[in-house]
Amino acid sequence: MIERSHLAILREVHRLGSLTAAAEALYLSQSALSHSMKKLEQQMGTPVWTKSGRNLHFTQAGDYLLRLAERVLPQFEHAEAQMQQFSKGQRGTLRIGMECHPCYQWLLKVVNPYLKAWPDVDVDVKQKFQFGGLGALFGYEIDVLVTPDPLLRPGIRYIPVFDYEQVLVVDANSPLAQAEYIAPEMLLDKTLITYPVEQSRLDVYNQFLTPAKCSPRKHKLIETTDIMLQMVAAGRGVAALPKWLAKEYEEKMPVVAVRLGENGIHKHIHLGVRETDLDIDYLSAFISLADSLSEHQAPASL
Repeated sequence: MIERSHLAILREVHRLGSLTAAAEALYLSQSALSHSMKKLEQQMGTPVWTKSGRNLHFTQAGDYLLRLAERVLPQFEHAEAQMQQFSKGQRGTLRIGMECHPCYQWLLKVVNPYLKAWPDVDVDVKQKFQFGGLGALFGYEIDVLVTPDPLLRPGIRYIPVFDYEQVLVVDANSPLAQAEYIAPEMLLDKTLITYPVEQSRLDVYNQFLTPAKCSPRKHKLIETTDIMLQMVAAGRGVAALPKWLAKEYEEKMPVVAVRLGENGIHKHIHLGVRETDLDIDYLSAFISLADSLSEHQAPASL
């Protein structure tokens, strides 16, 4: 009934927006593509899309199959890539998903020795996920999820690798630089600069500002840490970052890290993996290396 080719067609039509483009991407003629889907619709007894002029709209049944395609096809593609690597005598590819923007600097410290220790394993890093980090892990888009906010689910194991404190980074000439700690109301007239992450997932909001019913004057999104802290150093705003990262920038920029709240905001970075993958040697080796390096480097460099 439903074949992999049907799911591939649905995904490409949704991605590219037309039957012609989807047919070209799948190396099919448009008539062959249309015939295949027409046959599926006859077997299922319901249409998967409707046409209005040049526009194509998925039906409820089509939307359901599209969601199935987006979950299942990555698993097929991952399995095929693994089989190709095995056939060539390669170990595989370790795909790491990042839900922690500033953790790239930490990840570099782990990846460098890992690549040397495992020369037949490639490493790929992903940041954008179709269904979020946990969904990417379940959907086999990634093999390891680096996250400060683990969502507990059956079949997923989280390994804590290091602790850190979230701090506010301010211009060294700002009056805030002299504060023992930052109170939420001190940010009412400030521009808060953060990574482009949903506000609900930002600790500076959900653990600091929102409970105090405070908001900064302006919230600005910047993707790169260097540009973010150049803005802070120029007095254009303040930024919430892990203390270990802020301390690195204190050495090369006129910025100062100040505690958020009297007791601070304390977090943990976890590596999330599928429990069924824990016996994969190169994956478990990455976890062990990340854990051991973090133990040796914290808290001075982490």
